[in-house]
Amino acid sequence: MHRQQDGDVLRLAPDWTRWTFWWLALILGVGLLMCVVGTVSEYAVGPALVRVEQRRDVTAQSAGVVATVEIQPGQRVAAGQVLVTLQSEEEDAELARIEHQMELLLLRYMRDLTDQGALQALTALRAEREQAQARLKARSLVAPLEGFVGDVRIHPGQYLAVGTLVASIVENDAPAYLLAILPGYYRPFLRPGMPLRVELEGFQYEYRELVIESVGEQLIGPGELKRYLSPDLADTMEDPKGPVVLVRAPIPSRSFSIRGRRFEYFEGMPARAQVAVRSEAIFVAMIPGLKVLFPNDD
Repeated sequence: MHRQQDGDVLRLAPDWTRWTFWWLALILGVGLLMCVVGTVSEYAVGPALVRVEQRRDVTAQSAGVVATVEIQPGQRVAAGQVLVTLQSEEEDAELARIEHQMELLLLRYMRDLTDQGALQALTALRAEREQAQARLKARSLVAPLEGFVGDVRIHPGQYLAVGTLVASIVENDAPAYLLAILPGYYRPFLRPGMPLRVELEGFQYEYRELVIESVGEQLIGPGELKRYLSPDLADTMEDPKGPVVLVRAPIPSRSFSIRGRRFEYFEGMPARAQVAVRSEAIFVAMIPGLKVLFPNDD
């Protein structure tokens, strides 16, 4: 141990300050190196929707009030399976009246097989019964094909006008794609083959990496976007603040898994998409005036 002598310099700094200085110098050097060789990226960010191809919309063929909804989104259905029933008190009563009359006429004819009036009345009632059964059947909406339910747009008690969209049925193994709606001023930087990062709403911090297949050739405004999307999908999105460009990226699988659970992509599933459009050195980003000396070629 160094012993203090008369006239020596007074040492007040503890020994740990020396190695702390070198650690700080090392950290500063690493930081400067990162500023020189590191880069930061600029991202085109916007909302996105999952779209499913080869789907069939089911619409109301007659007006009425919804009695029951037999399906829910994501449910597998067979061709001809009942999806929705409408209230049918009048049709039920009419069919019951016809069948009751047919029973009375049949008893009358069985008592007297020569009763031609009863036979003719039975023949006419059979035609009426077929028409009544057809009207009653029309009060039920059935699946036009085998697949699964993409979405359900109605609820019990709702009045349906003719042509109202009730549900959509998606064919088995129908392909899906992501439609990203990005700010229009990024259009010159976007091109097919670029990676696109997706975060599905409801699955925070669970990202999917897709590849851009196509980029819209022209920009569209908020009004045109609403016409491009279906009214129901357009209502689920915020109006863009300016022109946008539509970017399409295929989804390789109709389902995805998170923490061991498997989920299906469905029509209109909302998401957030981002694409790295350009990058620059960190020190250039910190001192914008250096962009004149170090132009960005990305």
